[in-house]
Amino acid sequence: MFKKNLRNIGILVCIFLTLAVAGCSKNDANKGSSEGNLENNKEKSLAEELDYKITGIDAGAGIMEATEKCIEDYGLDFKAQTSSGAVMTQALGDAIENKKPIIVTAWTPHWKFAKYDLKYLEDPKGSFGGEEKIHTIANSKLKEKNPEAYKILDQFYWKAEDMESVMLEINDGKDIDKAVSDWVNNNKDKVSEWTKGVEKVDGKKVKLAYVAWDSEIASTNVIGKVLEDMGHDVTLTQVEVGPMWASVATGDSDAIVAAWLPGTHKKYMIDYKDQIEDLGPNLEGAKIGLAVPTYVEINSIEDLK
Repeated sequence: MFKKNLRNIGILVCIFLTLAVAGCSKNDANKGSSEGNLENNKEKSLAEELDYKITGIDAGAGIMEATEKCIEDYGLDFKAQTSSGAVMTQALGDAIENKKPIIVTAWTPHWKFAKYDLKYLEDPKGSFGGEEKIHTIANSKLKEKNPEAYKILDQFYWKAEDMESVMLEINDGKDIDKAVSDWVNNNKDKVSEWTKGVEKVDGKKVKLAYVAWDSEIASTNVIGKVLEDMGHDVTLTQVEVGPMWASVATGDSDAIVAAWLPGTHKKYMIDYKDQIEDLGPNLEGAKIGLAVPTYVEINSIEDLK
């Protein structure tokens, strides 16, 4: 009986050892599997989440040139993707709705800063320059050709909050003409400063060019409305940035109120300086750069490295 018990004990020991080895193998396999899953689930870098892409606007815009310079200055593995102002803001809105990271080319004044919680990324290398001003540029012959329109354009000046209020109403769905008329009617004191000392005319033609940025859509339509109310026959023509400047230089357009200086449109100012007249800023405190939603946990362009 003792021998029989020993034999039974031996069988039990063998079974126990077999189960123990199997358990260890299973644990090792699970451990390897867990480590593999951890490796697979490792968080992507912000650059990878962004697909190394900065969402920009139309090719040829000064801000896109500055963005290319920024990428080079900081040694970034990013690409500045061209699109349009509308496509850029749509992508921004979609990203914010889904709490996804995004970097966009940005400028102020712009309605997106009133609508969304955004922040500019710090630019320690100064790739985007400092404060900008938006200037009114006229063809060199406008003063002689149409002194009344010239004077209104020369006296045109407003603030960032004025422009942003018009932009936001248009973005929220109000018809452009309605948004512009409402602003002009609600700001008669300001408009009277622009038209001070100006005589009404009877259908004298004025041609203004503008680029399809929300800021320039607002400013050009507002000053166009004021010129129209003073008796001018106004034509507004939407073009790309380069052709906008060229049209003023050649006289195809009489003026623009969309010149971002001294940095963004510096090249065009140099190219056409002998054919145009700078009437000075119509808005101060403008800025360009890269912006992200505030929930994106970076604060500087250097953080993109």
